[in-house]
Amino acid sequence: MGEIERAIQMYRNLQNLLLSNEFTVSEYKGISYGLQFSVQKSGWSGIVRIYQNKQGKVKTDLSQLDESDHADLIKSFLHDQNDPPSQTAKSALPSNVELPVIGSDESGKGDYFGSLVTACVYVDENTANQLAALGVKDSKTLSDSRISEIARSIRRICEDKFVVVEISSERYNQLYKKLENQNSSLNDLLAWAHAKAIEELLLKVECQTAIVDQFADEKILHRKLQEKGKKLNVIQTYRAESHIAVAAASILARDRFINKLSRMEKEYQMKLPKGASKEVVAAARQLVARSGREILEKVAKTHFKTTKEVLEDGDHS
Repeated sequence: MGEIERAIQMYRNLQNLLLSNEFTVSEYKGISYGLQFSVQKSGWSGIVRIYQNKQGKVKTDLSQLDESDHADLIKSFLHDQNDPPSQTAKSALPSNVELPVIGSDESGKGDYFGSLVTACVYVDENTANQLAALGVKDSKTLSDSRISEIARSIRRICEDKFVVVEISSERYNQLYKKLENQNSSLNDLLAWAHAKAIEELLLKVECQTAIVDQFADEKILHRKLQEKGKKLNVIQTYRAESHIAVAAASILARDRFINKLSRMEKEYQMKLPKGASKEVVAAARQLVARSGREILEKVAKTHFKTTKEVLEDGDHS
């Protein structure tokens, strides 16, 4: 492929990425050693250039963008475009895994307040390139606002080829108690959630491989899978978020978790901190003082030791 063809290919990938973020993108025009195009959104506009440098490599030039919020957003997810998107995407894939794949991850497992959310995403080579260009990576490395922005783009890029399964705090507590009575554990609940998301996605797509972050013995997840899921080659590995499909799933799951927590904060008119810190304990005590200890069943994962800390200073019934 010649350098002009590579520049045009990069432009097309950037065009898809920008359009998925609600920007308007002009057709490119030729400049010395490359091409350029304009980008617009809500009255703002900027220029992006793609050119061949002295070493003969195709690069993106974002120097014509200003310091506005729109420009900062573009810069934040285009900084990796100095390499072709296909190379960026492949660098995020384990060498022994071929596309397409389903990536699955969960969010909320370590948060006292809020739901448990599992998401899975189908990623082929085309979507992998776009997701890599978007800057998709493990949600734990991203701010809430960035997660929201990228999640919106993931949903557009992947169209209907993703599934999000949310278990509310109340339902979570019911399921956890049922599992305890069956001498099962949280890992069984996690496996059920991952299996449900995978099975629902397999009703929409055909795929041979799924990648899931290692959270327990592999046999636990396999037992929860149904007919379609049992035919998958399920790879469970630590730090699975390094795979772009799992990273995309982690962002969708975290975005749903954050949105649900935000709705709960509006309902109860107070801040509900993430995690299980002292601030979480203080907020939970405030809720209990206001509404009684039964409120924890609706807003929190009550098997956490945090519950004991919340209630240890007296009976809040």
